[in-house]
Amino acid sequence: MTKYYLDTCILIDYYEKRGTNGEIALILINKINHDKDLAIYSDLHIIELKRLGYSYKEVNSIFRIFFNTIKVHINKNQIDEANRLVKYLKIPRKDALHAILSRDNESILVSHDAHFQLLKYLINIKRPLELIEFSF
Repeated sequence: MTKYYLDTCILIDYYEKRGTNGEIALILINKINHDKDLAIYSDLHIIELKRLGYSYKEVNSIFRIFFNTIKVHINKNQIDEANRLVKYLKIPRKDALHAILSRDNESILVSHDAHFQLLKYLINIKRPLELIEFSF
């Protein structure tokens, strides 16, 4: 079973049906479900979605699309490591924390965000299109 950690922007692309990115996100989610893979989400996803104005009901419906999910929690060591990455790599704190959560849960981080490319040495990162191209 493959584990995926989707960046919040991918979830929003799906939920808001944002053009081509929304279509790609839906195909990826369907692939994850079809293959009976695991979607990992974290406290950080929920925090980001709530700050963007999504209701508790909307947040739950975003994660209900997946057949197999697991929620992971952030710990102090992960926050400390993210802060070090921010200092040295000059990347957004949330991106650093998403990367660490993905790595610690042995999952593929899926994102369009270029900041993650700086973390290739730390995590297995893929763009959504890379993952769905193999399913056709």
